[in-house]
Amino acid sequence: MAFNDKFRLSSHAVILKPGVSEPSVLLLKANYGDCRWGLPGGALEPNETIHEALLRECQEELGVLVQVKCLTGVYYHQAYDSQAFIFFCELDDSHTICLSEEHSEYHYTPVSRLSKVQRQRIEDCLSYDGVVVSRKF
Repeated sequence: MAFNDKFRLSSHAVILKPGVSEPSVLLLKANYGDCRWGLPGGALEPNETIHEALLRECQEELGVLVQVKCLTGVYYHQAYDSQAFIFFCELDDSHTICLSEEHSEYHYTPVSRLSKVQRQRIEDCLSYDGVVVSRKF
């Protein structure tokens, strides 16, 4: 890779639903592309750190500030030639989610119902032991 080559970077939040026996994660349904369900977050902008991007994207998409607990994984996605940074986050108890125009709905999905890739990223987050995981998909 040459110095001036570029590739995609993104930051995403794993936010669990409190008070449920089976872990459930917050997903948003996009209004663009193929309208997939995904974790809150998105691409880094120029001159932005991975933490700044995470906070900005969550504020834009959810209308609330998230509390970042830790970076749990970095994942290379070959289909998009991208690196995704996954953070464990929380919402404060008094939050009210207000979606941006980029998303039509949100819900908490049990981890067992996620796609293989999403499930692996969430399981890595849930089993975080102080060592950031790195995987390729």
